[in-house]
Amino acid sequence: MWRKLILVSILCVPATAMAELRHYVASLGESQWRVSQNSPIVCRLEHDIPSYGKAIFTSEAGKQLNLNFTLDMWVKPDQVTQAKLMSRAPKWRPGVVSKEITSLHYQKYFNGEVPKRAAWSMLTELSRGMEPTFYYADWYDESNKIAVGLSAANFGRKYAEFKSCLSHLLPYSFEDIAFTVLNYDEGGTDLTRFSQQQLSRIQEYLSYDPDVELVLVDAYTDSYGGRSVNQKVSDKRAESVKDFFVASGIPQDRIVTVGHGERRHVASNDDIEERALNRRVVIRISKPLM
Repeated sequence: MWRKLILVSILCVPATAMAELRHYVASLGESQWRVSQNSPIVCRLEHDIPSYGKAIFTSEAGKQLNLNFTLDMWVKPDQVTQAKLMSRAPKWRPGVVSKEITSLHYQKYFNGEVPKRAAWSMLTELSRGMEPTFYYADWYDESNKIAVGLSAANFGRKYAEFKSCLSHLLPYSFEDIAFTVLNYDEGGTDLTRFSQQQLSRIQEYLSYDPDVELVLVDAYTDSYGGRSVNQKVSDKRAESVKDFFVASGIPQDRIVTVGHGERRHVASNDDIEERALNRRVVIRISKPLM
């Protein structure tokens, strides 16, 4: 009789309740966090998720504080997948209520990405001892549900190191220095004070990231004075900027300089202000494609 009742009870359980939940999360013994990059141009905090992949928080130098989160999966989604990001308590903290952080779309063949505000929320929840956890249906079998959690074990010390890195990020990015126009005082090779500051920014950035593919240096003059003299002046200015990049560790064969003399003015030469705009060096820096 009891066997029949048990069998009937099992048969009455909805199919959705019978669905398998595969939970990927590091155990207390496995959980490790590390700051894999700590420099004024990039800060990166990583956490391995056993049998699944890696969680990565990244912030880069720039005018505004930024934060990106990537769920680096060993197996990428085979289709667009709906996911929900929850903050849940670890199993050794029963009774703590879970809360939703955000809803997400996993794009086909791409890692999971989380917007900035949600990424900051994840760090806050981890600092409280909670586990940010992604829930979604397996893209190969939607009856199987998957949970992917970030363990808060051993998080605190590395999070403090990560925040210290954030406080030392440069207030400008590579994009801010990749195209730079330098201007000169009248005659000679002396940069204006503002241009000297710009050149110092470039030097500081390249001291942390000298991996440059090509530097193009184009030098121009105003039309005050003889044409041949101005050509020599532009050549000299271009070479002085090249010397700067070589001193910063950029190989000479990656630097191309051209002195244009009086050609290609960006303003007329009718007054002092307009001539100052024409006395310039244009720097374009490119990096290898990732």
